[in-house]
Amino acid sequence: MPELPPPHVVRALEKERAELQRRAREMAPPPFALLELVMGSMVTQAIYVAAELRFAEALVDGPLAPAELARKVGAHEEAVARVLRLLASQGIFEGQDDGTYALTPMADALRADHPMSMRNIAVLMGHPIHWEDWGHFLDAVLTGEPSLPKLRGMGAFEYLEHNPDYGSVFINGMGSMSNTETFPVAGGYDFSQFKTVVDFCGGQGGLLAGILQSAPGTRGILADPRVANNGAAGFLASQGVAERVTTHDGGLFDPVVTGGDAYVLKHIVHDWPEDKALEILRNVRAAVPDHGKLLLVEMVPTPDNEPHSAKLVDLWLMLLVGGKERTREQYADLLARAGFRLERIVETAAAVSVIEAVPV
Repeated sequence: MPELPPPHVVRALEKERAELQRRAREMAPPPFALLELVMGSMVTQAIYVAAELRFAEALVDGPLAPAELARKVGAHEEAVARVLRLLASQGIFEGQDDGTYALTPMADALRADHPMSMRNIAVLMGHPIHWEDWGHFLDAVLTGEPSLPKLRGMGAFEYLEHNPDYGSVFINGMGSMSNTETFPVAGGYDFSQFKTVVDFCGGQGGLLAGILQSAPGTRGILADPRVANNGAAGFLASQGVAERVTTHDGGLFDPVVTGGDAYVLKHIVHDWPEDKALEILRNVRAAVPDHGKLLLVEMVPTPDNEPHSAKLVDLWLMLLVGGKERTREQYADLLARAGFRLERIVETAAAVSVIEAVPV
């Protein structure tokens, strides 16, 4: 497991970076500073094009002129040059004195094979369907209800299931973000105290694998309705933990598998409005033994006006599913109504925290 900085160091660096960004905006006239933020959506689209056409992979063997890059990716020469010019101005790609363009560390992260690749999330953020969703955000704010069911005629999860091409884009994009949280969570909380950890609706078991790698004496149960055909067996074997994992195919609203002394739910509760979130937690409560623990892996918004990823994702949840990122107080209340007591919130080196609760 890679060595990560302590969460307090990460938070201090994030605060300093936010302060530098604030000061930089204050140096510009307020309308121009606002305009720069408003036009950020265009930068997103340029990054999407570079990711979709695989600019980074084409440049991995060295700098290329725009004409050469355009030929390799099958695009228009002048258009490619103009995209490169913009992205280089943002530190994504670097223009050379001879007119060629090279990778920068940010551009390198657009490679699909980069160990912390951002390609899939870049493709999702620029995808036409994603943009169409956000085009109806105003309706969500006016009504307080998710816009997607009215736009698509079905809920978000159903829509992804019925549109497998976009579903794959969405799942891969979210997976690339989720993968960056695995080691911070596994290394930021002591999972070795548990005999058996249940990863509830844990997909292929990415987080569970990281947990078991950090806690060699612990066993795992991967519970997910797709576990029989989502590649979990091969993935767990590739991570060297398959012999310590059993699988179960139950879904969110099915009876929860018993046998664990810790139940982990990562980015589950935030997807749901209060009534459904409460139903899920009460469902899990029936399986957690009295000596066990519930561990929610979620973003917890800071109470101040400092930037935090949770505040952006919260709006996305409002738009798509009617869920939300909850504060400490909101989690304490929700957990209490489900039969748990919030014990503590453990920050990690990522944007997520481990919300630890015990049965009451």
